[in-house]
Amino acid sequence: MDNTLKIAISPPVQLGGTLFTPEQLMKIGSVVGSDSKIEMTGFGQLYIEIPFEEAELIEEQLRSIGLKVYPVGFVTKGLIACHFCKGAEEAGLEIAQTLNQAIAGIAIPAPIKVGYAGCALGTSEPLLKDIAVVKMKNTFDIYVGGNPKGVKVTLGSKLLSGLTEDRLVPVITTVLEFYKANAKPKEKFNKFVERISLEQLRQVAA
Repeated sequence: MDNTLKIAISPPVQLGGTLFTPEQLMKIGSVVGSDSKIEMTGFGQLYIEIPFEEAELIEEQLRSIGLKVYPVGFVTKGLIACHFCKGAEEAGLEIAQTLNQAIAGIAIPAPIKVGYAGCALGTSEPLLKDIAVVKMKNTFDIYVGGNPKGVKVTLGSKLLSGLTEDRLVPVITTVLEFYKANAKPKEKFNKFVERISLEQLRQVAA
């Protein structure tokens, strides 16, 4: 019987993007040991395996040095955000952190990437994610159905525009819950959007 647990870890959503400190990297190395391998995923997370009986203690140690710890598998991944090059306030760092806390780790029929861009430049390529949030001055636009895989990539379609900050998290979580309740087993989000139609999802979100 396997006595290890695989977890996903990442730094917090922050200015400058995905940044690890030397302390965090050394801690990760000490947790997994010299004979282990660390996987860098397309979700912007590191996958590591830890002893099952020590999981709770190790996860607490990782959190104590500023790392985020998430489950792996069929869950919403941690927010994939831009570098907030326009500054924390203008690019909406605080709301991005709040959104990440609300959505990361939710069990769903298939893994979902949620992207965030603090301005219309979209340097984090949010429209290639399953769900995208783009800050437009003082409001937010939401796109759904992006898919970066294959020879013909698909950009997300605009679901809603002009959302105020207080509506952003409720709308995203409503979309995720609707997908969770109505998707077929292992149905990818972009296929789910195609099946139920953008208009129906817009009605649910609104």
